[in-house]
Amino acid sequence: MQNSAHRLLWTLVPLLLWTVNLSAKIRLPALISDKMVLQRDIDLRIWGWADVGEKVTVRFQGEHYYTEAGNDGKWFVSLPPQAAGGPYIMEVNEIVIRDILIGDVWLASGQSNMETPIARLTHRYPEINVSNNHMIRHFKVPTQNTVESVQEDIPAGGKWYSAVASEVMNWTALAYFYAQEAYHHTKVPVGMLVSSLGGSAIESWISQEHLREFPHLLVDQVAVDSLPKAMQDPGAGKWTNPNLDDTHWKTMTVPGRWRSQGIHTKGVIYFRKEFEMPGSMDGRHARIRLGMLIDSDSVFVNGHFVGSTSYMYPPREYHIPVGVLRAGKNNITVQLTAKNGNGGFVEDKPYKVIGDDIEVDLSGEWKYQVGVDVDEIAVYRTRLQNIKTAGSGLYNGMIYPIRDYRVRGAIWYQGETNAGRPQHYQAYLESLMRNWRELYRAPELPFLIVQLPNHLKKSEKPEESGWAEIREAQFKATQRVPNTALAVTYDVGEWNDIHPLNKKDIAHRLFLGARKVSFGEKLISSGPMYQKMKIDGDKMVLYFTEIGGGLQSKDGVLRHFAIAGEDQKFVWANAVITGNTVVVSSPEVKKPVGVRYAWSSNPEDANLENKAGLLASPFRTDNW
Repeated sequence: MQNSAHRLLWTLVPLLLWTVNLSAKIRLPALISDKMVLQRDIDLRIWGWADVGEKVTVRFQGEHYYTEAGNDGKWFVSLPPQAAGGPYIMEVNEIVIRDILIGDVWLASGQSNMETPIARLTHRYPEINVSNNHMIRHFKVPTQNTVESVQEDIPAGGKWYSAVASEVMNWTALAYFYAQEAYHHTKVPVGMLVSSLGGSAIESWISQEHLREFPHLLVDQVAVDSLPKAMQDPGAGKWTNPNLDDTHWKTMTVPGRWRSQGIHTKGVIYFRKEFEMPGSMDGRHARIRLGMLIDSDSVFVNGHFVGSTSYMYPPREYHIPVGVLRAGKNNITVQLTAKNGNGGFVEDKPYKVIGDDIEVDLSGEWKYQVGVDVDEIAVYRTRLQNIKTAGSGLYNGMIYPIRDYRVRGAIWYQGETNAGRPQHYQAYLESLMRNWRELYRAPELPFLIVQLPNHLKKSEKPEESGWAEIREAQFKATQRVPNTALAVTYDVGEWNDIHPLNKKDIAHRLFLGARKVSFGEKLISSGPMYQKMKIDGDKMVLYFTEIGGGLQSKDGVLRHFAIAGEDQKFVWANAVITGNTVVVSSPEVKKPVGVRYAWSSNPEDANLENKAGLLASPFRTDNW
């Protein structure tokens, strides 16, 4: 027998050691995985999680880097700047990551036009079906909207895909065309890190700290932290213990109702009472009668559950099983719930323990302690009434967790959801750019902004437009914030589809901006930008920057200029290019005070551009 026991022990030891090693295995974020692209020419960070104190070794490019998990279980190592190239492998302890490329990584975010699936575009661009570019990669961050707090990791399910035919259908459309543009120009690998969600508002992509000037978007963090505690019953599984020290609990007379005895709680209250049983009842079966309780109850004797009733009307009579009662002191605990308040023990009903030849009266003084206070919960819930409309949820869940994955720049394509309330969009967009630059510790992180395309039916007369105001906000934000570029797109949209298919031209215009603000090339990357105006009699003269060798019309007479006098009523105007200016007038307006260009939801016929063939951004000279 002894030899058999030894053999069994030595058989189990390797299994136990294997189990320990398995439990101590480190964990990597989904981003750090096969086919990933790491940003070239910049300090990199590789991170993950493990048991506290777990030693971690990262091996890459012939070098090794040591670290260990901190008290929060997180670890990281810093890698020096790497030149473009690959494929490479990386080892993190026993984990091997394969097919790694070093190149340029772009964070692409926004709403549905940023995450339009590439499968929708194969009829328009059949070359997608035979795509064969393994040097560009795509990772889509799974959706995670957590208004309550920032998250340390993204949800499971994300994966890197290359742009070969067997994987390209996992891509989003704009990311694909942008990556192709970038790769063909730079000849280095490109990674597209897409973190977007259809229908999302810009406020949800900005941290709470950067929304301070908009109180209606802020979450009451104290209420967020306190609500779960208020909803949690601290007495569950604990206050039914017969040996619990309830010295400091308050007292109430039973029978009786809560309010009549000064208890104004709605929710769950625990009531406890000690009672004596003679030696003849030691371990014996008995019954307990508790008259009528308001509303629902669970009853424990000496810590043993003996019965419950879910509503107020039935008389309570429960069996006390054999072995529960003991000679001498015993304890009864009643967990009583009355969510509407004024619960209690109904008067003129029996409250007693009944044995074969003995009855023990349970009326008199009981001790009580509040477990759950519904009123307290209601207060916190009232303070969180804006939880569904507050900002920061997608920032918390889909931007903050990827902050350590270094990128070359960001692409932002969003605004449709905010078109009905454009007033604060410029401030939001500027806050978002400041926020992300701080998060990435990159104060000059390039931002490429897609201006909203044309949409809806064309208007026969000049009109007010939320879409136009969003375009203006996007334009002004890029004028105020350095290292930004704007892709003007009001000629590539579709009046009857909010998701235009022409993502290829948008990608081309975005990368023109990237070449200027990120790669430092000397080129004209945008169309004319309105600068200033002057009134000359019955005409208004408009001046522009980014004229790219001069102004011109894309196709014939300039269109979509409107002019207004002091009555602020706009009419279509005549517009003529004179040197590097545009002169605008109308016989209907003798004393002009304001001009607008391409100011509508669908200004697709607007045609002012520069010699580089890039369209002018929409603008207005007024602020009405």
